Amino acid sequence: MIAGLASGSANSESLLRPTGEFAARFMIIAMMITPLRMMFPKANWLLWLARRRRYLGVAAFGYALLHTLLYIVDMGSLQLMLDEFFAIGIWTGWAAFVLFVPLAITSNDWSQRIMLSRWKQLQRLVYPAAVLTLVHWIFVHNNLGPALVHFIPLALLEAYRIWRNLSAGGDPNPQALKS
Repeated sequence: MIAGLASGSANSESLLRPTGEFAARFMIIAMMITPLRMMFPKANWLLWLARRRRYLGVAAFGYALLHTLLYIVDMGSLQLMLDEFFAIGIWTGWAAFVLFVPLAITSNDWSQRIMLSRWKQLQRLVYPAAVLTLVHWIFVHNNLGPALVHFIPLALLEAYRIWRNLSAGGDPNPQALKS
């Protein structure tokens, strides 16, 4: 994508959709790991994926950052951005991005050691960020189908995770599966 921009074979408008979709996909994959590990605790490939979850989250942020920068370039002026800011598809995207920033900044071992239990609480901002991302996708594209194709598997897995932990009398966000 960057090479296409640098060579002139792609423009900011043509890359807005794929960068946003890749950001959402990496976020969804990272979020699906815990409930999948609950369903398939002996699956080695899920353990491998869980150990790389942070990279997936950082990749989601990287694509979200690129998506945001391309949006700014495509709009061309602050006034145009302000004129459409209160459209639901726009402010939800900005809000999701704002939530992603502290998650990305603290996605390192040092932050985890310093913040202790507050680190996990901060990382839970990914849930409202996911909802905002879903709403952003639906309203920007004015199309429910593609967004739901991506988010329904995540919603079903999260519902399973919550149900399983609540039925076992536990916390709906288990610490036992942390990697």
